[in-house]
Amino acid sequence: MTQPLLTLNDGSTIPQIGLGTYQAPADETAKMVETAIGVGYRHIDTAMIYRNEAGVGDGVRASGLAREQLYVTTKVWNTDQGYDETLAACGASLDRLKLDYVDLYLVHWPVPALDLYVDSWRALVRLRQEGRVRAIGVSNFNVEHLDRVIAETGVVPVVNQIECHPAFQQVAARAANAQRNVAVQSWSPLGQGELLGDPVLQSLARKHERTAAQIILRWHVQNGLIVIPKTMNAGRMRENFEIFDFALDQDDLAAIAALDRADGRMGPDPLTFR
Repeated sequence: MTQPLLTLNDGSTIPQIGLGTYQAPADETAKMVETAIGVGYRHIDTAMIYRNEAGVGDGVRASGLAREQLYVTTKVWNTDQGYDETLAACGASLDRLKLDYVDLYLVHWPVPALDLYVDSWRALVRLRQEGRVRAIGVSNFNVEHLDRVIAETGVVPVVNQIECHPAFQQVAARAANAQRNVAVQSWSPLGQGELLGDPVLQSLARKHERTAAQIILRWHVQNGLIVIPKTMNAGRMRENFEIFDFALDQDDLAAIAALDRADGRMGPDPLTFR
């Protein structure tokens, strides 16, 4: 199975679908990653705070694929923000992963109460210059946070990873990121599983002879989003990956658009989370 590669604003490319590893137990992550790579995934997303970077690295090596065939993302956590602290945190992540570089490194949350995210971003710029990371981006940044790092450094993040799913579609945020040439990556793309029983999505699943999860992931893909569903089940990994041989029509997309809710956020608010 193959999948599209999206070109980011620095000219690098990223596989449009990846494997999320949030809440994957550390002792099971290596097998999970190895299995996903065997299915066809080439993009693995982790973070320091997930406490499973070592397992991700082990799974990458166990896959037998050359390092350059895989795309690995990790993130600097809130307690490690600051210029020197971020440089050290990246080094620690690379040590746990046992990798010479990561393909994408993100500032995990802006944490405006700390007011350190610009310093952290400057550190990411240096890490990219040094080759320890290939591309740099952010996660959970609102437009004011994006604009500040761009204004103060002149460097535009390649990606903004945000909560996005049919119940919380982030239409305005996606448009603002697109205006700045920042790709949007969806976390919790299936709404933490809470959307799989939705009658509209179930109806579309029957129409296309697919699962509700495949309908949701196809919605992300057709909206140009990068998507990182998490599952430890090999069958669901295959199911989540098999979304490139059908398409939602305009009526389908309109039906899903109607599921958006002002109160649809399931995760923390970036303005207050720390």
